[in-house]
Amino acid sequence: MADYRKVLVLLDLSEGSEKVFNAGRAVASHSNADLVALHVVDYAPVEPMGETLMPSMAIEQELVERSRANIERLIAGSGAANARGRVEMGNTKAEILRVANEERADLIVLGSWERHGLAILVNFTEDTVLHAAHCDVLAVRLS
Repeated sequence: MADYRKVLVLLDLSEGSEKVFNAGRAVASHSNADLVALHVVDYAPVEPMGETLMPSMAIEQELVERSRANIERLIAGSGAANARGRVEMGNTKAEILRVANEERADLIVLGSWERHGLAILVNFTEDTVLHAAHCDVLAVRLS
């Protein structure tokens, strides 16, 4: 196994996030690497409600704050010494690649769901990251 200096763990904050985080934490602790847990809040669509529009910025900011709290809870509960959380807002695929470059990540850890039927043909985030990342990518099977 390569010695990594910085591990970027991608979290969608679904039920499999803890498994993905723990895999990233294990690799980081083996290499004594820093760990960055990243969640990307995709832009919320603005929907008309009566005569006014929902304030999309307020919704997005609330999603960012909730995501930040969830990541901080996950990190605190894990006991990971060299870990920190990061929440970004924007296009998920583009933000992951931007942050990986900005953080100079040596390894990206992400969850991968088993796909069947037509879902195999869809360009999922993990496919984009796998083919566009400048570093190693570890996919954690989530079934």
